[in-house]
Amino acid sequence: MTAEEMKNYRVSDYRRILQKGDISPRELVKIFLERCSQWEPFINAFLHLDAERVLRQAEEMEKFPPADEELPQLFGIPVAVKDNICVSGIPTTCGSHILENYVSPYEATVVQRLRRAGAIIFGKTNLDQFAMGSSTESSVFGATRNPLDLSRVPGGSSGGSAAAVASLEVPLAIGSDTGGSVRQPAAFCGVVGVRPTYGRVSRYGVVSFASSLDQVGPLSRFVSDAALLAQVLSGEDPLDSTCAPYPPFSTSDIPSYEETRKMRLGIPREYFSSGVDRSISEEVASAVEKLAKEGFDVIEISLPHTDFALEAYYLVALAEASSNLARFDGVLYGKRAQGVKTLMEMYHRTRIEGFGNEVKRRIMLGTYALSSGYYDEFYLKGMKVRTLVRQDFEKAYEACDILLTPSSPCFPFKLGEKISDPYQMYLTDILTVPSAMAGLPSLSLNCANRDGLPVGLQVIAGPFREDRMFGLALFLEELLSVEPPIPAVPDVKEGDDE
Repeated sequence: MTAEEMKNYRVSDYRRILQKGDISPRELVKIFLERCSQWEPFINAFLHLDAERVLRQAEEMEKFPPADEELPQLFGIPVAVKDNICVSGIPTTCGSHILENYVSPYEATVVQRLRRAGAIIFGKTNLDQFAMGSSTESSVFGATRNPLDLSRVPGGSSGGSAAAVASLEVPLAIGSDTGGSVRQPAAFCGVVGVRPTYGRVSRYGVVSFASSLDQVGPLSRFVSDAALLAQVLSGEDPLDSTCAPYPPFSTSDIPSYEETRKMRLGIPREYFSSGVDRSISEEVASAVEKLAKEGFDVIEISLPHTDFALEAYYLVALAEASSNLARFDGVLYGKRAQGVKTLMEMYHRTRIEGFGNEVKRRIMLGTYALSSGYYDEFYLKGMKVRTLVRQDFEKAYEACDILLTPSSPCFPFKLGEKISDPYQMYLTDILTVPSAMAGLPSLSLNCANRDGLPVGLQVIAGPFREDRMFGLALFLEELLSVEPPIPAVPDVKEGDDE
């Protein structure tokens, strides 16, 4: 059996063949390790992949009780983890020099929950430094390439996780989404990416970027697998004070197709503006038209503060990043500058040598926004706009049950195309940022392909209404019948001269 033969396998299919004994966890892992050996020279999706460690996990799985007993939800299934999420005994670098030698002594709650569900922690995936970026080009360990087109970016900052799923190096992965860092790379790589409601999933053990925005979410090839992974990850955690006191999301709460058909769909006019590629708008509009033909009530709505959400986001997120990244000073852990004479020089040199340009830019802007005399003018004003954005969504949900929008205003762009223009890079998140600012659950799935490139469609639900979000996404997946990608492994390394 090969990875290509399993291209349309869902978690339920993997569990079936493992339950029947058609394949062992070790044999399954070997298939994906072989796939990684074929793809990694081209896409650089993984920063840490220890085959011996992975195989040892699989061998432990084989000591599980006999096949007639019910297997855990993710038994024997490889799951990749973004490298800003702590896994015990494995480096957690955040794609940065300042943490390149840091090995976590503990595990994030989400990783513990994956293990309890029987998952095999496969490896750590590449990302923009400290999850600050939209292309996975700023990692000091090299850029990740989009497996659908090696000359293009996979999106970011969870580009390594998205590329690993799109190339079928793993069937499942997790990433973190602050302003769109799971959904945008999912859209660029043609896979499913989910940002749960803020507080639905524990952030304990996740290296903080912006504490009021960060959220861990799944990436998968199918909506049903993303829903199952969301169920495994979610739930209250006493170790995270921002985790909501809600029971875990349950896939049993997802409405049937008949119940889903009763949903009123809101289409925000601001998400189809001139800044969105016309081909993307057309494909999303076509998907909405198909839903209307299925009997859905489709309503055009307005989210009037959408145009201000991106600017507000970059005030709030950067201010919080400035505070969170102050801990990386060379004292307790991480890189420490050598050959210095004073404590202040050590602080200064460590951060200059350890952080990349984008991280430095964001720290400086965030520090400025929090500084005396500017706090009210910048950070506080950003928080006020955030409230207006949230109120827009609250009003919209009085008229409809769920919103549909494009996931990204553009197709995956060429490597190097936007890296020197931060503002153009920031604009690629303009359609994912508003729902993140409001803390809402949202999902991106591939609704079409144009010239071999995927088109992401975003489903946004009300707070803690993941049931509706997944219900409509499952309906769309079946209605549109767009198969997940399975790109052929290149014969030669492409893009070296670009």
